Amino acid sequence: MTAATALALTASGCVTVHGELEVVPTATKAEAAEALAAFTDAYNKADKAFDPALDAGRVTGALGAINQAGLKSRSITTPGGNPAHRPLQLTDARYVIPKKAGWPRWFVADTDSNRDTDRGTDDDRWVLVFVRNGPEQLWEVAYLQILSAGGVPVFKTDADGWAEPVEPDSAALAVAPKNLSEEYTSYLQTGQPDHFAAGPHTTVWRQERAQVAKRPGLATQYVDQPLDTGDYAPLGLMTRDGGALVFFSTRFYDRQVAAKGYRPKVSPEVRALMTGEVRSTLTKEWVSSQAALVKPAGTQSGQVTVVGRLQGVTSATGS
Repeated sequence: MTAATALALTASGCVTVHGELEVVPTATKAEAAEALAAFTDAYNKADKAFDPALDAGRVTGALGAINQAGLKSRSITTPGGNPAHRPLQLTDARYVIPKKAGWPRWFVADTDSNRDTDRGTDDDRWVLVFVRNGPEQLWEVAYLQILSAGGVPVFKTDADGWAEPVEPDSAALAVAPKNLSEEYTSYLQTGQPDHFAAGPHTTVWRQERAQVAKRPGLATQYVDQPLDTGDYAPLGLMTRDGGALVFFSTRFYDRQVAAKGYRPKVSPEVRALMTGEVRSTLTKEWVSSQAALVKPAGTQSGQVTVVGRLQGVTSATGS
């Protein structure tokens, strides 16, 4: 499974709650550190017990859908909890906190994790997008992307170190954040629009889909849909080069139809989320989150580079 990062914006870029119109940092660094610690603690408790209820209050949006479905599945396949649990550690946190008015408020935590050191390397960064929709709500992680060390761009900041958020309809970028989900799903289906740069999450993924579409005895169809409202809405931060790093979500289905005498294979993890019985058809619903580097307006080619993708099955249907 491929990995990446994420965030969220509203249609207007500003929501007024209790008259809060002043442009201010969305969090202090101390608040951001507390939010990261609370998320990590909840994540570890949920992973150890394979219990989605234990971190349900700390995840939302695309990550929430993927995380909760995964834990639900494992709670059924491994009801005694996670025998291979190793606590997640997120260290060397670099907080990228924008200034904006109103709600929702959000920030990015760019961290080092012990997941790559477990594999004998140390070259990944876990980039998490925390979102809060009101003063009484908890900070929740809407997006997670796992990027290579050095793959996180340099963000534009003011003299005090605060980052600059991107409006969803920004004309400063080659593609407005609000259009990314719809255009990416169109690209995956048709190859258009062609402003997505070649790479593992664009050209290669389309090739991989084409290769599995028609296997002997089994046909696979893909349907992609935008997912861009509420906590699934796009979020972006301006980068020093005039572009932006934008997080956005999509949903897709893969439908496997077997020829007579065949039956699609169902893994235990998918079966745990499935309704119906597989006789000739298996349809899986996935939620996918992406991180993309979007170049400034006026760029003529390769305007959008998808640098990460995190996806997971959220439901399945057999027929």
